[in-house]
Amino acid sequence: MSTDDRKALVEAGVAAGRASFVESFGRVPDNLALLAEHAPGAFAGYGLMRDAVMREAGQGGALDLKTKEMVFCLLDCLIGQTEAAKRHAESAMRHGLTLAELSEGLVQVLMVGGITAWNRSGAEVLRHCAALEPKG
Repeated sequence: MSTDDRKALVEAGVAAGRASFVESFGRVPDNLALLAEHAPGAFAGYGLMRDAVMREAGQGGALDLKTKEMVFCLLDCLIGQTEAAKRHAESAMRHGLTLAELSEGLVQVLMVGGITAWNRSGAEVLRHCAALEPKG
C-alpha cells in the first residue's frame, strides 16, 4: 500500500469514526478525540469497527440500535465505566429502551459481575436514567 493510499484510508477511518460518534452522542468523547488527534491510525481502526457495529438492521447490522446501545451500557457497567454506560443508556433510551429493560439487563450484570458491579456502576446508571424518564 502506498503512503498516499494509507493516508487516505486513515482519513476515511477517522471521518467514519467521528461521524459514528456524532450520530450516537452528538460529539466525539474527549478521550477518543485525543486519540484521533495523536494516534489517528488507531482511531481510524476503532472508528471503522465502531461504524460497522453501529449500522442499523436495514443497513447491514443484525441488531437494532436500542439493543446495541444497551449491550454497550451493560458491558461498560461490568468493567466500571460508569460515565460511558450512562451515555450508552441515554442513547438506548432515545431508541426506545425502557427502565424495565435496563433494570433487567443490569440485574444480569449484577449476576455476572457481582454486587461490586452494581455498586460501582449499575445503581448509578439506573438512577441517572430514572431521572431522565418523563414524570407523569
